[in-house]
Amino acid sequence: MIDHTGRTINYLRISVTDRCNLRCTYCMPAQGIKLMDHANILTYQEITEFTKIAVSKGVDKVRITGGEPLVRKEITTLIAMLSKIDGIKDLSMTTNGILLEELALPLKNAGLMRVNVSLDTLDKDKYKELTRGGDLGKVIRGLEKASQVGLQPIKINCVVETNRYEPEAMEVTSFANKMGYKIRFIQKMDLVKGTFGIVDGGSGGDCAKCNRLRLTPDGKLKPCLFSDIGIDIKTTGYKEAIEKALEIKPTKGQCNHTGAFYNIGG
Repeated sequence: MIDHTGRTINYLRISVTDRCNLRCTYCMPAQGIKLMDHANILTYQEITEFTKIAVSKGVDKVRITGGEPLVRKEITTLIAMLSKIDGIKDLSMTTNGILLEELALPLKNAGLMRVNVSLDTLDKDKYKELTRGGDLGKVIRGLEKASQVGLQPIKINCVVETNRYEPEAMEVTSFANKMGYKIRFIQKMDLVKGTFGIVDGGSGGDCAKCNRLRLTPDGKLKPCLFSDIGIDIKTTGYKEAIEKALEIKPTKGQCNHTGAFYNIGG
């Protein structure tokens, strides 16, 4: 697929839930958020049918996100459905890793190819503070299990204030290098203020090369994370929503007042 600026669009990020088992300080308020009505959340069948249309038009890379995707019931069922779509070359997931130890093998058996795991510090107390209660040990064990079952390459998503040379980030780097994980450094972003940067170790944030569309849990197709544009695939139609997104995808991100990282997936 080619958008109106000539960018090739081949990457679909699907947020399957706005729910999460952590409350990271840079992502969600301490009191939590008003959750979407279950009745408005896309079913696995709807997600699969939309993805089939997207793949038929040129998408070959699909990533499952949240919230935290592993808290959605029977998530392996969706992975199995998507893995059967001919044309997907890269089926991956971004997770905080808390439930990965128990689900890594079922995910692999269902057809998931690899995972990105969020990890900003190796200090268990700082991790607990940053995530408002998270258990670092569960994440480490989840990473080990993912590696054992072959969900590779494993990538670490490390959020930083400015760059990779911050003390916490350097410790995560040493850990990743030791374990054979790849690492990406993501500067803290602000959707409302429109502040973002190019991911160090990845391609995110480079508007000129952006190749992605995002689908929210309630069926809004977003051509840009830093934009209020959201096309309802239920009312517009799957094929038509994709075509419209290509026509109006912003040349450059600005700001977003209608969504958040916990329901778009970052």
